[in-house]
Amino acid sequence: MQVRSFQLSDYMRVTQLFEESLSDSCYEQTMEAFARQLSWDSDLVLIYQEDDVIKGAIIGTIDNNQGCYYRLAVHPAYRGQGVGKSLITSMQQRFQGRNVSKICIAGDEHNEPILPLFASMGFDATNVLQAFQKLRIVTG
Repeated sequence: MQVRSFQLSDYMRVTQLFEESLSDSCYEQTMEAFARQLSWDSDLVLIYQEDDVIKGAIIGTIDNNQGCYYRLAVHPAYRGQGVGKSLITSMQQRFQGRNVSKICIAGDEHNEPILPLFASMGFDATNVLQAFQKLRIVTG
C-alpha cells in the first residue's frame, strides 16, 4: 500500500476512478475542481495505490489558510478496507505540514454520505465548511 502525491501519468486512471466512484453530477463538479487544484498545487491530490491498482484518491485544497478536504473517492470494490481513512490521514499530515489555521470538510451534498467516516476519525460539525461554494477550486 502506498499513499502518494498525484503524478501526471495517473491522470487517466484517476479520471476513471472518479467516473466509477462518483455520481454523474458529482463527477462533473469534481473534474473542474480537480483540474484547478492540479494547476495550483498537485501535492494536495493524493493517490492510494496498491501494486499497480489505484484504489482511491483525495483532493484537498488550501483556501484562506484553511486546509479543506474537497473530494474523497474510493473505488466501490475497495470500500471498507481502510483506503479512505489512509487518504484522510495522509492529507491531514499534508495540511499540518503547511501550518494551516484550520482543517475542514467541504460541506456539499456529495460529501454528506461520507461525513460518518470523518466523524469516526474525530471530525465533527465544526469541521464542515458549509460555504464550500466559495472555495477557489469550485469558483475558479
